[in-house]
Amino acid sequence: MVTFYYGPGIAPPPLPPQFTTPPVHLPASEEDILSFARRLDFHPDPLQAQVLRSTAKRGILNCTRQWGKSTLMALKAVHRAFTRPDSLVLVACPTARQSGEWMKKARAFLLRLGLSPRSDGSNPISLALPNGSRIVGLPGANSEARVRGFSSVSLLLIDEAARLDDSLYKALRPMVAVANGEIWMMSTPFGKRGFFYDTWTVSERESAESWTRLEVRALDCPRISREFLEEERTILGSAWFDQEYQCRFIDNGSSIFSRELVEAALDDTIEPLDLPPWPLAA
Repeated sequence: MVTFYYGPGIAPPPLPPQFTTPPVHLPASEEDILSFARRLDFHPDPLQAQVLRSTAKRGILNCTRQWGKSTLMALKAVHRAFTRPDSLVLVACPTARQSGEWMKKARAFLLRLGLSPRSDGSNPISLALPNGSRIVGLPGANSEARVRGFSSVSLLLIDEAARLDDSLYKALRPMVAVANGEIWMMSTPFGKRGFFYDTWTVSERESAESWTRLEVRALDCPRISREFLEEERTILGSAWFDQEYQCRFIDNGSSIFSRELVEAALDDTIEPLDLPPWPLAA
């Protein structure tokens, strides 16, 4: 079962078996992203097409393993960089190795466009396009001090967001301010903690900004067989299987009390104690 959380930029899909996407009015200099994808020999499934066509400013994808979220976002990044000159796309991953693997996907798409991408000369994990656009992979290692310095970011992508520190996320967000850029985060769940979990679970009523949400479980992915999933369930166990393939946030068992139990014990109606200052020793 697919769960859609509709937000700005994603319209409700029609009932199967037909699938159409609403027209997106793009500037004349931009090629429709689905036509662009087909030109690069990437043929998205209906859910991937919804994400590609979205014009949402904020998007969050809660995905099964092996849905193709990194390849999908690499295509979104290349389309942005190729069709909007002088744009800056940033991708943040937990490690430099993951950023490098992500960048290989983007480079492969650029090669299919007949381009010979090169480094931007300043960042070791980067691609510079002839039109002045750049795609930069951040070094990972969850070090917020190492990612500062970028500005006017047109598109910020946060891959495997559930495994990144909150401090890194808070350091990244201001980078889209000047360009009024977009933020998309995508991940498989990893415990009931962190900004990815908080963003996914907070209601639109409570949130200060509007997020477009999409959940894709393994059974929704046409490239993953049921036989494989039954084998995985047996080998991994139900808790790990539910996290990796069912998009469920599972407590990691390291805490004495579960998150739900702690939150249930909170009471906003209780006034804080107004105690006098503790007397200093003479």
